[in-house]
Amino acid sequence: MAPTFKELTAYFTKVGADQVSHTEKSYVAHAIGVYTDLKEWGFDEDFARIGLFHSIYGTQLFQGFTLPLEKRGEIRDMIGEYPEHLVYVNCAMDRDSFDAQVPRREAPYAILDRFTSEHIEQDEKTFDDLVSVHLCDWLEQVERSESWDYRRNAFETMAERLGGIGAESFARTFAKEPQK
Repeated sequence: MAPTFKELTAYFTKVGADQVSHTEKSYVAHAIGVYTDLKEWGFDEDFARIGLFHSIYGTQLFQGFTLPLEKRGEIRDMIGEYPEHLVYVNCAMDRDSFDAQVPRREAPYAILDRFTSEHIEQDEKTFDDLVSVHLCDWLEQVERSESWDYRRNAFETMAERLGGIGAESFARTFAKEPQK
C-alpha cells in the first residue's frame, strides 16, 4: 500500500529536512506547497507526490538540504519509479542545458546531469512532466524570494510550452510582481 500523505511528510522529519528553511518558510512547507499546487493544476495524487520530493537530493540552486543519492531506493519505494525518476532529474539537471531544451519540440530531450556529467534523455511526455514540476516549483516560491528576474525568460518559455494551467499560473503569479 502506498504511504499516506502524513507518512510521506513524516519522512522529512526522519531525515532532518524539517529543520531547513527555504524562501522564508520551511523546506517542508515549500514542498507541501508544490504538492498542493500540482494537485490544483489537475495532477493526480501519485504525480503530486513528486512535488513533495522535487528537490530532496538538492538542486543546482537549492543546497539547503541534500539527501544522499544512495537513498534513491527509499524514495522510489515511497513514491514509485516514474515519480522518483522525475525527482532525480529535477535535482540532477544542469539548468542551462534544461532551459535550452524547453523551446524544442522534438524528442529526445537531452539534459546534462550535474552529478554524473552525462546526458539524460527524456521522451516528450516525461520532459513535459518535468517542465510542469520545475515551473510549479518556481511559481510557488518566486513571490517570497523576490527573484522575479531569475531565469524569467526560461520560465516564461516553460509556461508557453505547457499552455493551459501552466501559462495561467505564470501570468497570475507574475501579475503580483511589484512595479519598479
